[in-house]
Amino acid sequence: MNQLTFSVFADLHHVPDAFCTFAERKLTEIQQRAKEKGSAFIIHAGDLTHGPSAHMDFVNRYLDFEIPSYSCLGNHDSDNTSFEETLKAYRMPNDYYYFDCKGFRIIVLNLNYYEEDGKYIPYSLGNYYSTTGSVGMMPPHEMEWLKQVLDESPYPCILIAHQSIERDADGILNKEEVREIINEANRKHKNRVMMFINGHYHRDYMALKDNVLYFDLNSAAYDWLENPHNFYSKELMQQYSVIQNTVFVNEGIHAVITVTDDGEINIEGMEGTFYGGITREMTDNTPFDPCGRPATARVSSAHIKLL
Repeated sequence: MNQLTFSVFADLHHVPDAFCTFAERKLTEIQQRAKEKGSAFIIHAGDLTHGPSAHMDFVNRYLDFEIPSYSCLGNHDSDNTSFEETLKAYRMPNDYYYFDCKGFRIIVLNLNYYEEDGKYIPYSLGNYYSTTGSVGMMPPHEMEWLKQVLDESPYPCILIAHQSIERDADGILNKEEVREIINEANRKHKNRVMMFINGHYHRDYMALKDNVLYFDLNSAAYDWLENPHNFYSKELMQQYSVIQNTVFVNEGIHAVITVTDDGEINIEGMEGTFYGGITREMTDNTPFDPCGRPATARVSSAHIKLL
């Protein structure tokens, strides 16, 4: 029986003058726990930075760790660095790719595309902010690639992306099409796709759909608030430009996941705390996101056996 343990985190948002995220300390915590748990690799599910070119010391510290470390593009990763330069800085072979590890295939997807005039364009230098086209999707060429990679895989697969294909109220625009690719692969090959991990929404949630575990992974940094608040100190408000639009987490909350090729998934999450005890419910914001999911300072743990 093959078994794989790996570490995954999301949405650290290392932008030191904007967000108070304790990113340097949290990265150390994530890396040290990965060593303690015997993780074969570490991967972030997007939004490590808002453009790596300004933060290469931090990026290299992540990538040069003694445990192999991988990247998945988030919608903000290329905000201030071009798409091409972001791939280079993160040492990614492509914006979507796969690697095999200990009898499992890890498939890293890029759902940061928009469609305009029949063309599918990857996010780069904030271009998606101003488009009038459809935003957030998997383009047709990537879907065809995914079908082939799933069909030809000799191993069970774990998919990692920044956005969700499970969330009904939001998620990417063509999520049903991508879910059907997964379900078709599983109809042809039992448990070919075991789980799908995403970040982006800064929420902690799991759902088992069509015998696939969908894991909405919480942010290691903060929850974003549309309506600002003034609970933080004047000093913090002066130091971080958008802190008033966040409630942020003290700990680098993340997951250590162990999977076996007979369908077992064990997720070791962790409990965290909000800085100063300040929560979303204390601010002038709705308590839930569009899917009815609350903001929490945790990543849940679970043990699941797929059928």
